[in-house]
Amino acid sequence: MKMGTNIKPISSLSLDMDNQWAYMRSSKIPGWETYPSYLDIAVPRSLSLFDRLGLKITYFVIGRDASHHKNREALAAIPAAGHEVANHSFDHEPWLHLYTRDELIEEFERSEEAIEAATGVRTRGFRGPGFSLSPAVIEVLAERGYDYDASTFPTFIGPLARAFYFFKSEEMTKEEREQRKKLFGKISDGFRPLKPYLIETEVRRLVEVPVTTLPGLKTPIHVSYLMYLASFSPSAARAYWRTALRMCRLAGVEPSILLHPLDFLGAEDVEELRFFPGMALSWPEKNDLLQDIIERLSRSFSVVPMSEHAENAKGRDLAIRAAADI
Repeated sequence: MKMGTNIKPISSLSLDMDNQWAYMRSSKIPGWETYPSYLDIAVPRSLSLFDRLGLKITYFVIGRDASHHKNREALAAIPAAGHEVANHSFDHEPWLHLYTRDELIEEFERSEEAIEAATGVRTRGFRGPGFSLSPAVIEVLAERGYDYDASTFPTFIGPLARAFYFFKSEEMTKEEREQRKKLFGKISDGFRPLKPYLIETEVRRLVEVPVTTLPGLKTPIHVSYLMYLASFSPSAARAYWRTALRMCRLAGVEPSILLHPLDFLGAEDVEELRFFPGMALSWPEKNDLLQDIIERLSRSFSVVPMSEHAENAKGRDLAIRAAADI
């Protein structure tokens, strides 16, 4: 979209539906095997906020949750409210890059079938759990008719986040550490582009829409990171966000902003996850911050779902990058 006097550049907003069991599993909290869910709280709160603000976004749904009847009502409400539904894998294992081709095909078949059964939507967008991606993932996405991927996270701090995760997970086995050795990415990911680009495969072209980080420094600006900053200083979090929006405008970056369900849950809602970053805040505190964050985004950018962001990018004269570069 061309910038003009009265035309705002676009921005996409998406919500990765990482559920309670996924966080409990990654932290080795007993009981995750029963797949506890907070979607009945987080989904209505998110839909209410976006309805008040008049926005349509993209929800990246996990197939495992879609396969459970207890989540069906919450998930069906998403497309009913006019939002886009996309694929966030079946089992939310952030080591898809280790999957064989046959395992990837099975993963996509199961997730697509479960999500369609729950929502009535055949997914055409994908984001890998933990930003896991590989050339094989891209090839299978293309073969299955996907239009875009949104799994890249251009930041230099991935290895630091992984080291902290390993430090907090002392009981992790050698096999588990091997699976997670690329979790949160590599230092070289910080050199990836912030703007959407095309990926050429033998079957079709896909658009890669990166999760936006701060232009130049490549530090995170997604909402969960802002919540974490706000747990120390709400004013600092708001100032950082204002700076990020200005820098995106100056750099010509149309941001793709990421949310998580924990952004819609307070410390009082999920006792098992009180120790997670940002969970020191109550839901009323988060609600106020969320409204401010998204309203500011809407004032600077025209907020659209991921598919529209990808389609807009496809229509431009973008450099084509090979899947081997992933």
